[in-house]
Amino acid sequence: MVSRMPISRAGYQQMRNELDRLERVERPDVVRAIEVARQHGDLSENAEYHAAKERQGMIEGRIIELKDKIARAEVIDCTKVNCNRAVFGTVVTLFDMESEEEITYQLLGPEEADVKKGSISVLSPLGKSILGKSVGDDVKAKTPGGVREFEVIDINLASIA
Repeated sequence: MVSRMPISRAGYQQMRNELDRLERVERPDVVRAIEVARQHGDLSENAEYHAAKERQGMIEGRIIELKDKIARAEVIDCTKVNCNRAVFGTVVTLFDMESEEEITYQLLGPEEADVKKGSISVLSPLGKSILGKSVGDDVKAKTPGGVREFEVIDINLASIA
C-alpha cells in the first residue's frame, strides 16, 4: 500500500523543480563528464572517471527518490485549511511553560520541515502532540531534552500555499 505524503504546494513545486534540474541539467552533465574521463585511458586509476560515476549514482538515486515522493504527494493548499484546530499547514503559536517564551511553527510534512525556517514536521514529537489541538489547549511533547509543556495560544492560516 502506498502511503500518501502531505506536502504544501510550495514544497511540491520545489521537488518538481529539483527533479527537472536533475534530469535536464545534472544528468546530461555527468554523462558528458564520464565520457570525457573515459577518453583519458585506464579506468582503474582514473580519479575523474570514478568521481563522475559516483556523482552519477547520487543523481540517479535522488531522481528515484524524488519520483517516489512526487507520486505519493498529497498536495495541500495551506491557505485554505480550517484553522479551528492545528492541522497540516496551519501556523501554530505556542507558549513554552518552562522558558515562558512564545514560539511559532508551521506544521508541514517531513520533506519541508526546517526548524530554522519556522516549520516542523507533523511526524515529529512536537508536531504529533500539536495536531488536533485548539487555542487554549495544553500540549505535552516528549523531546530529546525530556517532556516539555506548551499552551496553544494562536492558530492561523499560512500566508503561502
